[in-house]
Amino acid sequence: MTIHWEAFLDTVRERGEYSTPEEAERAARVVLALLGAHLIGQVRADLAARLPEHLALILLNPLQAAAPLSPERFVRATAAWIEGATETTALWDIGAVLSTAADAAGDDLMEQVLLQLPPGYDTLFGHPAVPGRHP
Repeated sequence: MTIHWEAFLDTVRERGEYSTPEEAERAARVVLALLGAHLIGQVRADLAARLPEHLALILLNPLQAAAPLSPERFVRATAAWIEGATETTALWDIGAVLSTAADAAGDDLMEQVLLQLPPGYDTLFGHPAVPGRHP
C-alpha cells in the first residue's frame, strides 16, 4: 500500500521537527536519492511502490554509487548534500526520513532492504541492530 505524499511528509516533518514542509521535503529527497543508489532490483522497486510517487521516482532514478557507503559515510554524504547541514543534523534528517520509509515498507520488505546495505544501517532506519543479520 502506498503512503500519500502529505502523510509521508507530515510524518517526516513531525519526526524531524522541521518548521516547514519544504525542509521535510528537502530531507526526504536527499536521503532517498542516496538510499536509491544502494538498492537494486525488485527490492528497490518494491520500496518505491510503497512511497509517494514523487519520492518513488527519486528512489528509482538514483545517483550512481561506485561502492556502497558505510553508515558513517552515508551520514557525511547527506550532510554534504543538504545546505547548512552538519553530520549531527544529517543524522537527524536521515532518521526522520528512513524511519518513515521503514514504516511504509513494513517488516518483511525492510529485512530485504537491510540485506542489500552494509552492516549498521539498521539504526539509521530506527531499527535496533539484530546480531547475525549480516554475514
